[in-house]
Amino acid sequence: MMTEPAVALTDYAIAIECAVFVFALARLDARDMELRLWFIVFFASIGIASAFGGTVHGFFLPAASRGREILWPATLLSILVTSAAAWTIGATVQLDKRGATLIRRLALAQLAILSLVVLVVTDKFYIVIRAYLPSNLFLLYVLVAAHRRRPNKPIRWGIIGLGLTLAGSAVQQLRIGIHTQYFNHNALYHVIQIVAFWMIFVAAKSISIAQPTTRRIHDL
Repeated sequence: MMTEPAVALTDYAIAIECAVFVFALARLDARDMELRLWFIVFFASIGIASAFGGTVHGFFLPAASRGREILWPATLLSILVTSAAAWTIGATVQLDKRGATLIRRLALAQLAILSLVVLVVTDKFYIVIRAYLPSNLFLLYVLVAAHRRRPNKPIRWGIIGLGLTLAGSAVQQLRIGIHTQYFNHNALYHVIQIVAFWMIFVAAKSISIAQPTTRRIHDL
């Protein structure tokens, strides 16, 4: 029996959704191959984190369980990859090649350092929040700037989606749920994410096929 069925099943729903997004992006006739690749990394890492996280919540919730000892750190590491992808996407869209390279290196350094923290020091969820929140805010700023340069309905969806992910994080951290046992704050957070990720995917497709490209450097 699942220990937290609503949380586990909504996590699995995110994993399936992101698998569909990855497949769709991989088959997309993209003009900006680099950004398409990083969007694939973004959604793939979210899907992997959700699959691992759902398994923990569903079958390995006790802190001392062997499954949790393996799967929970893997969940956090996957979210750290998502953060690195968000930094890289934002930098690629907004900055010139030199600036984007610097941000990418810093993002990879953050990934390496926080991965060591998760594996050696602590696997508390706040570790990944400290990485995930700033990268999402940066990507949100970049999409707002891109939309101001060239108004675009799909990018508006991406802006709303990123805003929803931040709202969902607030719901989770404030422990706002529908029912403490049957549909708690984590399950509600996942439902919000399902909607938000679809919106971000709409923007990802548009950015990947845009002609001229969405990158700021091509507007200068």
